[in-house]
Amino acid sequence: MAPDWQHTARAHKKHGCARFGGTCVEGGRAALGLCAAGGGAFPANMAASAAARRGWRRLGPPELAPLLRGLHTQVLPPAAASAPDLGGAVTGGELAEVPELGLAELGLGSYTPVGLIQNLLEFLHTDLGLPWWGAIVAGTVAARCLVFPLIVKGQREAAKLNNHLPEITRLTQCMQDAKRSGNQFKFSKSYSELSLYQKAHDVNPMRGFLVPLVQAPIFISFFIALREMAALPVPSMQSGGLAWFVDLTVADPLYVLPLVVTGTMWLILELGAESGVDNPNLKVMKTVFRVMPLVILPLTISFPTAVFTYWLTSNLFSLAQVGLLRVPAVRARLRIPSRVQHDPALLPPRQGFVQSLRAGWKDAQLAQQLQERERRVKNHLALAAKGPLRQTFSHNPLQQEGGAGGPGSSPRPKRPWQDTLG
Repeated sequence: MAPDWQHTARAHKKHGCARFGGTCVEGGRAALGLCAAGGGAFPANMAASAAARRGWRRLGPPELAPLLRGLHTQVLPPAAASAPDLGGAVTGGELAEVPELGLAELGLGSYTPVGLIQNLLEFLHTDLGLPWWGAIVAGTVAARCLVFPLIVKGQREAAKLNNHLPEITRLTQCMQDAKRSGNQFKFSKSYSELSLYQKAHDVNPMRGFLVPLVQAPIFISFFIALREMAALPVPSMQSGGLAWFVDLTVADPLYVLPLVVTGTMWLILELGAESGVDNPNLKVMKTVFRVMPLVILPLTISFPTAVFTYWLTSNLFSLAQVGLLRVPAVRARLRIPSRVQHDPALLPPRQGFVQSLRAGWKDAQLAQQLQERERRVKNHLALAAKGPLRQTFSHNPLQQEGGAGGPGSSPRPKRPWQDTLG
């Protein structure tokens, strides 16, 4: 079995001591991670110190004295100790050639959506030589270009929905009126007519949600990826910015980026840049969206500038995109139908935000009353089917004259059928 100091020696060599020797172990410096390769620091190599504890615990009293002498020598070096020989001066070019740590070595990057975004940004920064702000901008533009075909499809669906909006609105209004009145036959008929009309003209309002459903995971992945890289932080990102935000891992000191991002978000919502939808049915929703940028501004103002670099690039891309898709030649090339301007009399009247809330509350109350009415009717029908038959007529021909209407009998109700319907 090998001696204890040999276990210590192997542990010390495993963790990278360049000047290891038997005398180093016997002097106690390797057992405490204080070899000469560390330049006399305490401890010079924490990994070697942790790995060598197993061998140090096995040392008996005879070996403790050399250990203490070695510790005293390393912690309290003599004042006249000469500087270690580095083997010649190190030039700035050699320092510049030191490779940058990869994201995998820092615990980032994987095959998850967030890790793939981080790997893409590392490729743009390391392999293509872009600064970190340039890598973020290039990665954002690349991701938005991949989503551009879905944006075009969303514009087509929005244009078709706008062109058939009067008829769809009429059928939808008929459905709502039938639902309020409790006329199930008319409701089913209006619903069938609406479904057939949408199928005949290839119109589906649900397709308008395709764009946000695809863009939301991309935005969240970029946000989490950049937030993790800034929180670590990645060392090179602390000098990878430009202008007044050199450090991409901290918040904007002048708060310029948060304010610009808020302004561009408001423009995107006003112009309908992502879906091209601009019809009266979405006025209430747009009213709510107008205040959203101001609400989230205090919550996002402390985000790292790396996140705002992505966010601002994405917003500027959206604004440029809506300007491009409004050019008639581009719309014709991409087979986007032209929007028809309808007569305002054919469209539903525009309601304010408060009026819409009141109308919605009234519809909910009517729906609840109809459900309660249906429940009571079903309950009475169930009782009539299970229990004895109830008299629903004023005169029973099976009873003799004076039998049911004698002096001692109870008065007949004017409406006997109320016993069944309640």
